[in-house]
Amino acid sequence: MAVEAVVFDVGETLVDETRMWEAAADAAGVPRFTLMGVVGGLAARGEQHGRVWEILGVEPSLPSGFDADDFYPDALRCLAQLRELGYRVGAAGNMPAAVEDLLRPHVDGVGSSARWAVEKPSPGFFARVVELAGTAPEKIAYVGDRVDNDIGPALDARLVAVHVRRGPWAYLHDPPAGAISVRSLDELPDALP
Repeated sequence: MAVEAVVFDVGETLVDETRMWEAAADAAGVPRFTLMGVVGGLAARGEQHGRVWEILGVEPSLPSGFDADDFYPDALRCLAQLRELGYRVGAAGNMPAAVEDLLRPHVDGVGSSARWAVEKPSPGFFARVVELAGTAPEKIAYVGDRVDNDIGPALDARLVAVHVRRGPWAYLHDPPAGAISVRSLDELPDALP
């Protein structure tokens, strides 16, 4: 069955989170390398990155979103190409609702964990992805960087799972059998069934 819709995770899939984490370190008063090292250690151990604040003994301090300069160089190009090829394109991730506005001009539909009141890896989140895409699960590709939050749950929801190898989680965890793997979103259109 051919894919009709492609839905993207946002952080470290479409958007480079480096600037956000640097700003968070500065706001919390900890060295950037320390914060990123602890986040990487948590990722390597399969733990949630939100524990970083507890480990460092500081108050949580994450900026509320991204801006247009944070898109990976291949992201907008890929979104436009997929739309030109006739795919329905969406974006949905664990993010504040305000980030939806940044994405809306580039996709046919957008969703956030904040607006939907459900977070990945919950099956309820992926049920909302299916609603957003408007087609059968088997005809939807979900593209993400994290095996635990994106790829495994997408496969469990009967979606076509596409692992993009970028960001710390993508380099630390190999995708399971059955997932498509790409190194760049430029490879995605040719990789879709």
